[in-house]
Amino acid sequence: MVKALVFKGDKKTKKRKRVDVAEKFGDDEVSTSKEVVKTEKEDPSVDDDSWVTAETVGDVVGPIVIVLPSEPPTCVACDTNGKVFASLLENIVEDNPATAEPHDVRQVWIANKVAGTETFSFKGHHGKYLSCDKIGQLSANTEAVSPLESFLSIPTADTPGAFQIQTLRETFLTIKPSTSSKANALPEIRGDAKGITFNTTFRIRMQARFKPKLKASKEEKASQKISRKELEEAVGRRLEDDEVRRLKKARREGDYHEALLLIKVKNKHDKYS
Repeated sequence: MVKALVFKGDKKTKKRKRVDVAEKFGDDEVSTSKEVVKTEKEDPSVDDDSWVTAETVGDVVGPIVIVLPSEPPTCVACDTNGKVFASLLENIVEDNPATAEPHDVRQVWIANKVAGTETFSFKGHHGKYLSCDKIGQLSANTEAVSPLESFLSIPTADTPGAFQIQTLRETFLTIKPSTSSKANALPEIRGDAKGITFNTTFRIRMQARFKPKLKASKEEKASQKISRKELEEAVGRRLEDDEVRRLKKARREGDYHEALLLIKVKNKHDKYS
């Protein structure tokens, strides 16, 4: 195998480690419908494993990373024992939280709307839910969703793409300086902030394939696609190339049925002329 030439002094490019979310969480948690998956394969311009910033409450769905307003950048993570902690983000460009991606499955949560409410649950990699008790202590030890595992995601008015995560006790998730004596200790995450501050302003990163706008545009593209065979079946005869082009264009522009009717009427005229 021929390798690219490397010269002394050249900077080595650091490859991002990627978390295979479907493998770690299981297909049932993160899979989409077969039709959408098929559309994704047909549209190679979209990298379904890429991560984008959630911009609205409707975007908070599927695998997410909750990015904390810390220096250096960290995110909410949990271990198999349910301990919640700030985890250093390695997959990030120039410390910009809008570019953050997970490198460890412990940094990924599955966000789901709690049925019949406006709240969300966040399930960790070990199958248990993020929870906040009455004193603001966070953990991830419960296997069912109760009010303690239910959170509101509130867009921050003056900061597009940022959220406040509120408990049902009307307190907010926040970061606080670590009480550890270790040098460079990462912040502690609490759920007892009484008001909105810089420390309660989080960013949520999500997988691109779950973004509602993207899914809608893919479904729209799929509905616009039609084969020559389908067009010929609709008309009832073999079509000329220019007729196929005309019908496909009409389908894209929304006047497909009118164009189809014109061709069918032309058929009748040709038949009796």
